[in-house]
Amino acid sequence: MSTRTFRITVRGAFDGLTDGLTDGQRAELLAAAPEHDMLRAEFTAEGHLTYDLAARPYFTFRFLDSGEAEQDILDATARAELAAESWLTERGYGFKQLRSQAQDLSLAPLGKRQRREAARAGSEA
Repeated sequence: MSTRTFRITVRGAFDGLTDGLTDGQRAELLAAAPEHDMLRAEFTAEGHLTYDLAARPYFTFRFLDSGEAEQDILDATARAELAAESWLTERGYGFKQLRSQAQDLSLAPLGKRQRREAARAGSEA
């Protein structure tokens, strides 16, 4: 059995940004904003957080996980949601509207370059 790679995206909104967060929490988020910029987004095992508080109160965590069976994606999604909730709760950030989306990369369609490489490998065999 081969290993499947899963990409899980957990989205939500910070709750109480204007009245619920302390000045220290708001300053902490704003100071860390450059490392959580959308242009630096990536899928990682520990989860990568992106947000832009100047534009909107929403955030996105991106997780990379794996499993051996198609149904393992459900456990991976639950782990990602729990990790996102834990990260936010440990720092005292309120959140709402948490939702997730998962993709099994073994089922994803091949991109143009991947199709070209697969055709080249098939013609060499």
